[in-house]
Amino acid sequence: MAADVDPKGVRPAYSLPAVTVDVVVFMVRGRALQVLLIKRRSPPFQGYWAIPGGFVEIDESLDEAAHRELAEETGITGAYLEQLYTFGDPGRDPRMRVISVAYLGVIPSDRANVVAGDDASEAGWFSVQNLPPLAFDHSRIMECAIQHLRRKIRYTDTGLRLLPELFTLSELQAVYETVLGEEFDKRNFRRRIFQSNIVEEAGGFRTGEGRPAKLYRCRAGIQNEVRVTRLFP
Repeated sequence: MAADVDPKGVRPAYSLPAVTVDVVVFMVRGRALQVLLIKRRSPPFQGYWAIPGGFVEIDESLDEAAHRELAEETGITGAYLEQLYTFGDPGRDPRMRVISVAYLGVIPSDRANVVAGDDASEAGWFSVQNLPPLAFDHSRIMECAIQHLRRKIRYTDTGLRLLPELFTLSELQAVYETVLGEEFDKRNFRRRIFQSNIVEEAGGFRTGEGRPAKLYRCRAGIQNEVRVTRLFP
């Protein structure tokens, strides 16, 4: 059967879905993998915690929408973001037919201060091991994001993006162990790091309890070269 045509005769007249972005941002603090959530100020799911996000404006790209919504709702800017997956089950939003493009983001803990804004009454970091009930289908999105993060950290520079500009080898190892839920032999871990040539000495030391530890940084240009499968097959 032929589709109905809109009055201008340009395209079939269908009910068009709305498009949103949801931005799942992770950081590592201490020995905990944490994710950024906002508490919804308005219905639907008023008072529930949710992944930051919102509707895509007509004149912006998906990437622009993701960065804008993250900044408006949490105050976070400059996070590394990449598209994760598209979620579009009918009924996932009680207001209307909504398709959401989810983003995966990571940020160092020294840039993770948040300020709730827009339609968020609160914003905060939660351990992925102790999440509150989430709005919409955000539990499903969260599960997908955690699994993808654990895969990506094995073969990209994602682990390095979770660290501040300067870090110790112990801090680097702690990031990988925390995300992957595994423990690595200290000597073997450092041997593989040095063999891969992904970090370089930055000069200076981290002082505190115990002996001062050398500071390192990501080697220039490594974002386009690192293949962490060599480190963590």
